[in-house]
Amino acid sequence: MGGRLAALAGLIALLASAAVTAAPGDAAEMALAKALFTQGAVPPCAICHTLKDAGTSGAVGPVLDDLQPDAGRVVAALKNGIGAMPSYKATLSDAQMQALGRYVEKASRAP
Repeated sequence: MGGRLAALAGLIALLASAAVTAAPGDAAEMALAKALFTQGAVPPCAICHTLKDAGTSGAVGPVLDDLQPDAGRVVAALKNGIGAMPSYKATLSDAQMQALGRYVEKASRAP
C-alpha cells in the first residue's frame, strides 16, 4: 500500500505543477484534469460521478453528462462541497479546481 500512496503523491505533485503551467482549455490541461478526475483527487471524482469521457460510472453523485455543469458550478462544488460531496479546498489548488471545472464542462458537453 505504501508504494501506491507514494505513486499517488507523485502524481498529485506532477498534476499540481503542470496544471499551473498549462494554458486554460488546452489539450495538456484537459489530460491533466482528466487524470485528476479519475485518480488524482482524494477521493477521486470518478468514485461518485459518471462521465463518459473519463470512462467512469459512479452511482452516488449526479451523472455529469446529463447535468452538463459549467466550470463555475464545478469549481464552487469543489471548493465548498455539496450534499455528500466533500470540499477539496485542503487537497486541490485553485488552479487544479479551475482545470477540473473546465474539463468537466467541456467533457460533459461533448457530442
